[in-house]
Amino acid sequence: MVALTRGGTEGADFVAASLPAPDPDISAVLVQAHKKAREILSANPNIKSGWTIACQAFHAMPGCEKEMEEYQRPREDYFTEASVGDDFIGIQAYLRTFIGKDGSVPIPDDVERTLTGWKYFPPALGIAIRHTWDVAKHTPIIVTENGLATADDNRRIDYTLDSIIGMHDAMTDGVDVRGYLHWSLLDNYEWGSFVPTFGLISWDKETFERHPKPSLNWLGSIAKTGAVTK
Repeated sequence: MVALTRGGTEGADFVAASLPAPDPDISAVLVQAHKKAREILSANPNIKSGWTIACQAFHAMPGCEKEMEEYQRPREDYFTEASVGDDFIGIQAYLRTFIGKDGSVPIPDDVERTLTGWKYFPPALGIAIRHTWDVAKHTPIIVTENGLATADDNRRIDYTLDSIIGMHDAMTDGVDVRGYLHWSLLDNYEWGSFVPTFGLISWDKETFERHPKPSLNWLGSIAKTGAVTK
């Protein structure tokens, strides 16, 4: 569902805090379904299974640590805890959110934003990895989504480099990260709009011809060599 109230991108609202709070009964059913699916899949020793969690790097405003924990748990940690013992847990990480006494705090007007209106914050991935590693009691991690909605491909490279460095630092500290998937290969229809371009490849809306961006070769070189450089 896309709210049509704010965000400045063809009327779509990409602010995660605009989503309704999770319904606890629905969340419980989702966890039950996950565990039942795992039981079935785990009967085949050749299948490795888990699920992926949309993570945010939550930060507490001064004196709001309790409020942050209460905000984060039903949206993230409840599902992360259900992953304990899985073959892996997936992480989707893009942004951070400050939590105050009344919930999420608006982003200041003077900070760099992405085309989704999120604050430019590459450390979100490393923070999410470390938090998930602790909450999921050292369940192996796969980064299933990470990227930047931008029209500036150089900035995409900057963001992805710093994100990967954060992931690498976590791995150096002993976090078991099994893989990294960038979002996305192609610019896509994202939450009701073609405006927020996440892709490593753009495409012509008339001819559908694909146009690889410099970030594609750059990220490909890291995948081939394992050398995290710009």
